[in-house]
Amino acid sequence: MCGIAGILRREGAPVFETEVRSMCDLMTHRGPDDDGIHIGDGVGLGMRRLSIIGLSNGSQPIANEDRTVWVVFNGEIYNYEALRSHLAARGHMFRTDSDTECLVHLYEDYGVEFVEHLRGMFAFAIWDTGTRQLLLGRDRLGIKPLYYAETGDGLYFASEIKPILQFPAIHRTLDWGAVGHLLTFLATPSSASIVAGISKLEPAHVAVASDRERLTPKRYWSVSFNADTRSTEAQLVDELRALLEESVALHRVSDVPIGAFLSGGVDSSAVVATLARQHPDRIKTFSIGFEESNFDELGYARQVAARYGTDHHELVVRPDVVRIVEDLTWYLDEPFGDTSAIPTYMVSGLASGHVKVVLTGDGGDEVFAGYDRYAVEDRERVYDRLPRPLRRIAGGIGDALPDGATGKRFLQHLALDGPRRYLDASMLFRSSELERLLRPDAYREVARHDFCAPAFRTLQARGGDWLGALQHFDLNAYLPQDILTKVDRMTMAHSVEARPPLLDHRLVEFAATIPAHLRLRNGTTKYLFKKAVRGLLPDTIIDRPKQGFAVPLARWLRKDLAVFARDVLLSDSAKQRGIFNLSYVEHLLALHDRGRDLDLQLWTILSLELWCRRFIDGDVSAMQAQRPRPNRQPVAELA
Repeated sequence: MCGIAGILRREGAPVFETEVRSMCDLMTHRGPDDDGIHIGDGVGLGMRRLSIIGLSNGSQPIANEDRTVWVVFNGEIYNYEALRSHLAARGHMFRTDSDTECLVHLYEDYGVEFVEHLRGMFAFAIWDTGTRQLLLGRDRLGIKPLYYAETGDGLYFASEIKPILQFPAIHRTLDWGAVGHLLTFLATPSSASIVAGISKLEPAHVAVASDRERLTPKRYWSVSFNADTRSTEAQLVDELRALLEESVALHRVSDVPIGAFLSGGVDSSAVVATLARQHPDRIKTFSIGFEESNFDELGYARQVAARYGTDHHELVVRPDVVRIVEDLTWYLDEPFGDTSAIPTYMVSGLASGHVKVVLTGDGGDEVFAGYDRYAVEDRERVYDRLPRPLRRIAGGIGDALPDGATGKRFLQHLALDGPRRYLDASMLFRSSELERLLRPDAYREVARHDFCAPAFRTLQARGGDWLGALQHFDLNAYLPQDILTKVDRMTMAHSVEARPPLLDHRLVEFAATIPAHLRLRNGTTKYLFKKAVRGLLPDTIIDRPKQGFAVPLARWLRKDLAVFARDVLLSDSAKQRGIFNLSYVEHLLALHDRGRDLDLQLWTILSLELWCRRFIDGDVSAMQAQRPRPNRQPVAELA
């Protein structure tokens, strides 16, 4: 696990070591163990290393035998031992024990298509001195990030925005399409960042650039939901169990101690149970709890920890987020509305005191149909049978009701057709609400971008499998934009590598063949997965209602965080920025104080304002001095 960065200059113009080093220095938290830089003719590659595999000789950048191909790499290749054997048999010589070296030799033999041989999580940059081409690549599900910007003088890339943002060629202005996406879906889109001109390489894409030609992205993998109608339910269960065992075995390969996050939900519990049965030593597990009982899952996590005899560590989060909010703004890298970043940051801090690698249960809900919203959509599909004129009348009545009125959102929701109805359920601010939230100039900029259209296209059912369409959307949008972004940034803030075995691409491809009625059955989400792990986990874990990784932020914003939120959102700097209509923000604060939970809305606009203060108002040349201290422990571990 590392942070990577680099520059490719136009027409072979020089790249200076100080430039690449300054990029890497802003990502010390991603790799505190080592750094490395390669400067070539018109190119510079750099990295910060968190040593996991090949501890003594895995420093990057790494070259091939004749030093004509160079790579910097972030992530893990879980099938690297098999790849090394294959490449050695083809005559390649290895100088290190790391998984990274496989990439340059695979590239020599297979060119751009080498990425299809990789099983893991990754973002990489390969410089070919012969063709003078730079190849960027990102893993299939988007577990590891990669940003880039093309300017008049060249191409800049990095694992985070901050290293790119410091260059004068990058103008610190907002991408209004990304702003609209953030305020609608809690996060910026898969292809764009909050900064105009800084893009993301999308998941499952590679891209080639040269010092004369711009970057050309290309998709190399996608998953299709095509039901296996020949296998029995029992056969599918057996295959799922075998793939889970295999994936966990691959993900636990490490030269340093590993542990696991344990929420008490079925996904993380299944990973922990499988890991504990395979691992020769007692594994360490880490859990977060809350003083508010409605949000606390520690009791369930303790059941799993006790059953498998883990070395269990836990802490209770208290509403002192103000103390860490500046760190969150720095490490999240972009404005971010998912409040579960807070406990993820804290449990990562807890784990960092014990291990460098944690396995997680991320991806299980998208892959195996575990979200309650899938069951809700199953029930709400009956609305499509109502005459459309009648539904439109209901929607008009909803529009006419005042904010906060009982039934307003339900009537508006009822008026929508299937795909739009599903998307509406996860929208933070609808278009009419955005128009009230934003100042006229800001709203005009946002309204120029139709950031919902790609989602509507993706949500169209394919072959009649409406559930597959929803999962396909969540795998390609919600998962990389929100879940994986949160986990990567918050674990890396504490120099911890997070590995999600449920997102092994072969496991994902298998899951997409499970018939819809075995993914969601009579209102039971994740039906086949739960059947596969029954006996491995206590029934109380499998059968309990789903509880998301939420925080009691609504209560905190009425008490401990109330003054802080009001001071930021209604400040002179927020007024002068001209993005938000502060009278409407004050209206939202008042509604929240009166009992309507608007914590996600308030947190998201708070996140945007704090980000603007840090990265637009702040002095970019002073970014190095503004870095939080690495591995900061936010709360004390409970005895």
